[in-house]
Parts: sequence; structure tokens; C-alpha cells
Amino acid sequence: MSELTGEHDTGRTQGPRAHGLHVVHDGLRQAPPLLLIHGSGASGALWGPLVPALARRHHVIRVDLPGCGQSPPVPSYDVPAQADRVAAVLDGLGLRAVAVAGHSSGGYVATALAERRPDLVGSLALISSGPAPDALLPQPLFLRALLAPPLGPLLWAMRSDAVIRKGVGATAVRPVEIPDAMVADLRQGTYRTTRAVLRCNSAYIAERSVHERLAALGVPLLVLFGGADPRWEPSSAHRYGAVPGARVETLPGVGHLALLEEPAATAALLLGFTAPGGDVPSVRP
Repeated sequence: MSELTGEHDTGRTQGPRAHGLHVVHDGLRQAPPLLLIHGSGASGALWGPLVPALARRHHVIRVDLPGCGQSPPVPSYDVPAQADRVAAVLDGLGLRAVAVAGHSSGGYVATALAERRPDLVGSLALISSGPAPDALLPQPLFLRALLAPPLGPLLWAMRSDAVIRKGVGATAVRPVEIPDAMVADLRQGTYRTTRAVLRCNSAYIAERSVHERLAALGVPLLVLFGGADPRWEPSSAHRYGAVPGARVETLPGVGHLALLEEPAATAALLLGFTAPGGDVPSVRP
């Protein structure tokens, strides 16, 4: 059974890579498509807690970006190049005007996709996507040790499942359950690839801020931030208010991992945004 043939109309399918990316489909193939893009060093499995709710209304498409999860490494991790690979997947599926949601730096790939192929993107939802380098907060000590020399390569080589879970949870402010599939995917990632991805993501937002990029596109936009995000200054979410028609929402008491810390609320916001008329429910403290 191929991922791209649509031979089965319901349930989850996964198979051969599509244009070099591992792709998983959930829900009815005839339903409105919703593309989910993970952030740096993660995989499509990060979205797992939201998928059951989202797949009731959407054909949910999750990709593992290059060098992440079950997708192989590539020569370049520049954000536009990653967006082009995602565009090839959507072209292969014959889809247009897709609702696209990105978590963290996955929001940069989603933004680049809208910049380069506006025909493919009907709406954008950015979750915990920092708008510019000056909004980045000092990172947790554990992550700095894991991701930077001289200790990073040594610690990376000795990672256990417990260390991986600790690394993922370091940017949450609530206890979270890390999906087993995500831990397995993260074991595939290399230190060198992760560093390269982080450098390219930083270069993309340093060249031009995300809200400035989006202001020029005119695509419907939902921005969701955790009110206690330890990775990005939470108040920086309001910079997206400069994008005409943008809806900016904050989840109080939530960190960088809204997908794991508040999956039900996050799914509800996405479903409200992608519904006809885009009636997004407000989140109140």
C-alpha cells in the first residue's frame, strides 16, 4: 500500500518515502487537508496527541523533515530548501490551498512554503514559533550542554531514552508524556544534523523576521504561544499582530510544548481556525 495512492480512505497509512521525506496520513483522504510540520530535532510523532481529534475533520499529513525521524539527511538544511521538499510532497498528492500548521521552527518551514509556493498554502498556524532572534531566551542548561561543544558530541553519543525524554521536556513547564514513537525517532538524529538545522533556522529569521515575512503574504494566520514559554519571550507573540488579520492566542501556564502540555486546547484552536469561517475559540486565563 503506497502512501500516495489513496487506496484506503480512512485510518493511518505510511509507506515508502515521498520525495525523500517520511510521510504519515491520518483521517479521510477526501477531508480538507491539514499539513503538520515539526520543529528542530523533532519528528512528525510530536503531533501524535493531537492527531485523533484533528483526523476527525481533516486529512492529516505529517512529514519528518530532512535528517529528522525517518527521513534521511540531505546536503542542505536551509529553510527554503526544506520548504521545497515539503512542496514536492504536496504536489505529489495533487493538493492546493492546504491548511498548514508548524510547531517552533516548523513554523519557519511553513512560512517559507507560503513564500515560495503561495498556491499550496490556504492558511497558516504557527505554534511557539519565535518571530526574531532577539526574542530568544537563554536556553535551559541541560540543552546547552547537549547541543554545544565541547560536551555536546560526547553527551549525544551516550544518549539514553531517559536523556532524550529529559531533553524534549526541558522546554515544557508542565510534566509531559513524550510519545514512544518520538523517542525512537529522535534516536535516529545525529548531533551534526541537529546543529546544522539549528544554524539554518537561525539564519532564516535573522535575514528577515517571521512577522515581516508574513505581513507581505496575506495568508490567514493563527499564532499560538505558551504564556510561560522558556525558549522564546512569550510577549514576542504580539509582534505577529502586525500581520493583517492575524489571530494571536496565548495558553496561560504553558511552555514551549503546547502539543504535549495542552493537546486538547491546541487541537481545539486549530480546528476552530481551519473550520469554515475560521471561528477560533478564545483562550482565557
